[in-house]
Amino acid sequence: MKPFSRSDRVGGQIQRALSDLLHKNVGDPRLEGTTITGVRMTRDLRIAKIYFTMPGGKAKSRETEEGFKSAVGFVKRSLAHKLGLRYMPALQFFYDESFDYGSNIDRLLQSTKKQHG
Repeated sequence: MKPFSRSDRVGGQIQRALSDLLHKNVGDPRLEGTTITGVRMTRDLRIAKIYFTMPGGKAKSRETEEGFKSAVGFVKRSLAHKLGLRYMPALQFFYDESFDYGSNIDRLLQSTKKQHG
């Protein structure tokens, strides 16, 4: 068995290219400070589920998702040019709640530590 499948490799390429694109070329203020945390590709490479996080947490995620929806054409064209894939997958954006969950666990551990010395 291969250590990484083609979908994993393409997902990694999309993550790197999209992160670079967000930091250099996208001028939408709703996308400022957004970090791409992961990309999951379907086996047939037709859909890319892109997970992101940003300052402001869950409260600001709807606004950022709207920013991605409005920029999806530009993002898809730019990624297609950089990646050179035969077929550019459909892009779906999701807020990554794992950072909020981790910070909540950390906060609970810190409060327990303070209570018990």
